[in-house]
Amino acid sequence: MYSIAIKMLFADRLKYYGLILGISFAAMLIAQQASILVGLTEQTGAFIRDTAQADLWIMDSQVRFSQDSLPIRDMVLQRVRGVSGVQWAVPLRQGFMKGQMTDGTRFSLILVGIDDATLIGGPPFMVNGDRLDIRSDRAVFIDADAPDKLRMKRGGGRSMTVGDRFSVNEHDAKIVGSYRGRRSFFWEPVMYTTYSRALSFAPMERNLMSFVLVKVEPGESITNVAKEIETRTGLKARTNKEFIHLTARYITTATGILINFGTAVVLGIIIGLLGAGQTFYNFTLDNLRYYGALKAMGVTNRTLTKMVMLQGLVVAAIGYGLGVGIAVVIGELLIKGGLAFSMIWQIPLFTAFSIVTICLLTSVISLQKVYKLEPAVVFKG
Repeated sequence: MYSIAIKMLFADRLKYYGLILGISFAAMLIAQQASILVGLTEQTGAFIRDTAQADLWIMDSQVRFSQDSLPIRDMVLQRVRGVSGVQWAVPLRQGFMKGQMTDGTRFSLILVGIDDATLIGGPPFMVNGDRLDIRSDRAVFIDADAPDKLRMKRGGGRSMTVGDRFSVNEHDAKIVGSYRGRRSFFWEPVMYTTYSRALSFAPMERNLMSFVLVKVEPGESITNVAKEIETRTGLKARTNKEFIHLTARYITTATGILINFGTAVVLGIIIGLLGAGQTFYNFTLDNLRYYGALKAMGVTNRTLTKMVMLQGLVVAAIGYGLGVGIAVVIGELLIKGGLAFSMIWQIPLFTAFSIVTICLLTSVISLQKVYKLEPAVVFKG
């Protein structure tokens, strides 16, 4: 019976290809849009992952995401260092600033000031120059992967590079090195300098420290140390994972990214359901005489149900494979083009579940005609 079901499926090539095309498109749309959403979500925490030397981030409780710099008092640093279980604690300054290139081009940047003594919190991988070069006069590091963000509008459109000078908030700065970090969701180029120099570049404010990075001593409970720090300082202590989730949750909800890409995923499911449902229904109608003949020969509705569901599973398997494969190829092209794409293992699993559900559901719907079919009708025709 099952071999007959497969032959029936392949016999009508036009409807068979239509089913495969519809399911493949639905699988591709679900997997691709979900992967782009995850890719964008991962990019929101790029700066935190690049600064993962610490176990805890101490910050104002109202901070909503990684670039939401709400200054805290300088005295907090010493209080944190006095907490039992803290191996080390260093300051970090981060904030949006205005820059101007030598040709007059103005741009916004995110300036990160790292601890002068230890250089903890610095870029993860240097491309040009040495980490110690950041201690030289007016030194800054730039992102080697952001030439478009640092391109001059005059003079041939050249991008700033190591050795160039520019100004940050009317203060002279010199590029002494370049680094490579994770691709960030935020457009503004991220530059690094020492903490003391970042304070001198920043506008005058009462409080200038953005975060305190804390490393917990081996064997100590990170949770207990975090609670003790919060009790002593009145600030919020978050782990890297907690800070990444906070940032992702705020960005995806505040910008509407979750709704937009979530809608695309739901649309893929609806397209697959409607397209496959209609084609399967027409396919079943065209083969009613065969089902009627089988029922006349004593084949039960249960066996017919298994036959139609087998057809649906075959279509689901082929369509899923083609759709996810196309999504992966498109994803590789997106990554090379600098766009966000991350297909974690849950996405193919979710896509497979969605496609199988669509195909089985449409099979059940199309079976209603088969259940109501009277075998005698076949012989009357």
